[in-house]
Amino acid sequence: MLTMQYSHRLPADYDLQLIRRRAAERGPLWDDRQGLACKAFVATEKDRHGANGNLYASVYLWRDISAATAFLTGESFQGVIDSFGRPQVHTWLTLDAQLGPAREALALYEEVVPLTASADRQQVLNLEIERNRLLADSSDTVVAWTALDPDAWQLLRFRLSAAAAQTLEGQSVYEVLYLAQPELEQLR
Repeated sequence: MLTMQYSHRLPADYDLQLIRRRAAERGPLWDDRQGLACKAFVATEKDRHGANGNLYASVYLWRDISAATAFLTGESFQGVIDSFGRPQVHTWLTLDAQLGPAREALALYEEVVPLTASADRQQVLNLEIERNRLLADSSDTVVAWTALDPDAWQLLRFRLSAAAAQTLEGQSVYEVLYLAQPELEQLR
């Protein structure tokens, strides 16, 4: 599996309703994408939940790396480039993903955790699997997953939640505008 994310900074006075409409229009186009567990269309709004600016982003949990490759080299991604310019696309190895009971998401939480050179990587993996299992037991969790950035040696923890967004220390909080989940159930 592969986790992928790219973001577009927006001006402070940008009408976020335009982004909400874009997500509502384009989101359903992803509802049957093969190889994709889920794609979250997300946004932050300046001064809400600790955000220092307006941002529009896409966060993907791919089940099939070749499907991610096809997206990045195909017409769908050209639409992103034509609309916002070519973004920096962050890709990470997905270590674990646990499906929760909720099906609709209102918030996405992202936490970055550095790995020290002396960390026992297998123990870290085991702890992340257990952490995700516990999060997946929560009634508001859609999915919790952990990715590894082997370039910066850090973990990225993601959780899609059906509960309204709230500010959490040390985590980026995004409003979910649309959640496509064509193969999310296959994580079960």
